[in-house]
Amino acid sequence: MQVAVRCFATLRELAVDRTQLTLPEGASLDDAWTALAVSYPGLTPHRAYVRGARNGAYAAWEAQLADGDEVAFLPPVSGGGPSGLTDAEIDVAALEAAVAGTGHGALVTFIGRARDLADDGRAVLELEYEAYGEMAESVLAEIVTQAEERWPGSSVAVVHRVGPVPVGEAAVAIVTAAMHRSDAYEANRFVIEAIKERLPIWKRERFADGSEWKRPGA
Repeated sequence: MQVAVRCFATLRELAVDRTQLTLPEGASLDDAWTALAVSYPGLTPHRAYVRGARNGAYAAWEAQLADGDEVAFLPPVSGGGPSGLTDAEIDVAALEAAVAGTGHGALVTFIGRARDLADDGRAVLELEYEAYGEMAESVLAEIVTQAEERWPGSSVAVVHRVGPVPVGEAAVAIVTAAMHRSDAYEANRFVIEAIKERLPIWKRERFADGSEWKRPGA
């Protein structure tokens, strides 16, 4: 059977952006990774850090594949109301206006900005974000739904940049509105932590002498 394969961020640079694999019937996601690593041995040390996806949803390594499936291999992920991805500057005021109802006594806005200094002290010229777009949109929508269900009566909007992000501009903006400030704060923290854990998006820091993908093992 034939399956389509996609790789992202460091895995794409070690292997390939898109390719096709011929696998035996009954092959698993792990079998697809093993077959890809035969052609691109540089992938092998990253296996412990990688998550797999099948047809736009995270999947277990033992998940069985079918002819025509699309699988993706994702390194560790970084970081609607109108929620989603954008390659343009984020309009924070529009997000706030979209979720702030008259019954909301609290509005909390978190903005993650591109800073000019890396953790190791090197000067950063700009950031670049790469996402598995189709999957990222659905994961963001899922995170927003979970936040609004966990804090009833709240409204949530979140937008994440993709592509180059100049120093000083917003890379992600999260706005949460609720009747009480505790709910608005807690929902906002939930969203950013869920993004850091689950959103298939990766950050590259660009320096004068090169660039580097963030996160150990990525």
